[in-house]
Amino acid sequence: MIYPEFADAHAEIQQALSMAAKEHKRVILDFGGNWCAECQVLNQYLHDENNLRLLVSNFVLVHIDIGHMDRNTDIASRYGVPITKGVPALAVLSEHGKVLYSQKNKEGEAMSRTDEASVTEFLNKWKP
Repeated sequence: MIYPEFADAHAEIQQALSMAAKEHKRVILDFGGNWCAECQVLNQYLHDENNLRLLVSNFVLVHIDIGHMDRNTDIASRYGVPITKGVPALAVLSEHGKVLYSQKNKEGEAMSRTDEASVTEFLNKWKP
């Protein structure tokens, strides 16, 4: 269970932003569902040894359950993530909550056809 189905995503984002501000990190919002195979692959890549080090050092990660495109849609809209185009979908926020990046064009849908290095590149690009 990567995406906590009954979590209060609004509260989790606020907690992540508070932590990010204290630790001078960025926040990654990971929109997806436990039913999504590509989301499972992304989670594996994020927790690859090299990527995990980058992730923990530079980001606070929040997994946001989208149900079957019917849960937390307000959050996806707020951060400019069109989940109807596919998941996983990511947004990167500054430590103050400003959207620095949001996936708009099905970037995560081909996760199983990429490798850990593409996630490493993404993390390096968006780290503070």
